[in-house]
Amino acid sequence: MAFASTSSCTRMFLHGAKLKVMICNIKQSDCWRCRLGAKRSLLSEDVIKLQDFQKRKNEMTLKHGDKGEYIQMFQQKLQRNDLILRDELKVLLHLCQTPEDMIIAKAAICRYHQDNRNATYTEFKFGPLFMRLCYELNMEEMAECTIKDKSLKGFFPDSTSFNIMMDMLFMKGHYESALEVLADMRNQGVPFNKDTFILAFAICYKLNTAKSYRICIMMLEEAQMKGFLIPRHAYYFAVALALKQEDVEKAKSLFSQIMTTSNRISQNLQVYILAMDGALKDILSVLTSALDCRSPTFVKKPEFSEELVGMVQRRSKDSPALQGHLERVLARLRESGQVTALSIDELLCLTHGGKHRPFSELLMPRKAGRREGRPLRSALLSE
Repeated sequence: MAFASTSSCTRMFLHGAKLKVMICNIKQSDCWRCRLGAKRSLLSEDVIKLQDFQKRKNEMTLKHGDKGEYIQMFQQKLQRNDLILRDELKVLLHLCQTPEDMIIAKAAICRYHQDNRNATYTEFKFGPLFMRLCYELNMEEMAECTIKDKSLKGFFPDSTSFNIMMDMLFMKGHYESALEVLADMRNQGVPFNKDTFILAFAICYKLNTAKSYRICIMMLEEAQMKGFLIPRHAYYFAVALALKQEDVEKAKSLFSQIMTTSNRISQNLQVYILAMDGALKDILSVLTSALDCRSPTFVKKPEFSEELVGMVQRRSKDSPALQGHLERVLARLRESGQVTALSIDELLCLTHGGKHRPFSELLMPRKAGRREGRPLRSALLSE
């Protein structure tokens, strides 16, 4: 029976198998240390949409009453090999609250996909819904084995499902697994979007290996060649990874491609690049300008990581002529509250802001671009 034949990864989950936690093999440098505090969600709420999902769950619970009866009814449908309707599956996925409920949900989507394999899912995509459910219940193991299940190929045709999955793994520190999901996304021909690039480069940054660095740079260069717009936050991770790999020239080249460099992360990366390059005079100029910033009181002044400040101090010891000037400027920055306790790693991994569309744009129907929906095909992740 279909319910009894739930895939092996689901059975593995029931027996309490754990995902192997991958340990970042990060080189110890002055300013780059992997911190548990930086393991958080990268995607904003307008992408995850967990609050909207939880609101719908509450509405469904009020409407259908005892969720136990509904799920038991669904289990019986699976055992009888009955046809599963779209709206029934929607309700089921909104009523699940326990790992036991999720076993039935996994069997239900397998059956639904089997019955509708040749149908197009243009009306409703269950993939993001299932991933949000796993996200809410902290069931990344089931989410990962489900999205990788070959029998469910085509059930997750959208980038959102894969992005939520990778964000979930990133949040838990499972960077190797997240990279595997990215490779599976590419192999299934699912198009990358801006959130995918942010996640992909963040994963490569956290792994900090020669292989992940190569993947990051190859993805970036191919995307540029194909005319894709790379988000600024993705560039930040690429620059940071180049610095961690001590490729200062590449970091400088990547940083030069960032259009807006007036924000906190950009300013910190700029100083770090200069420090790695030994340009202490330029660092002094940047920090002095930040201190003498003439911006209005309601505009936040430039702020630098304490970790980065400590690195600059250590490096200035090799240049006695500039050390005194730098110490005085750094002391004034601390006095003015322009030094933050956050590490650069933590600044990078803060959840980036959601979409802010102008009001006039909200009144206009959205037009699909020529490049929208085009997959980024390559052998980048086939290593």
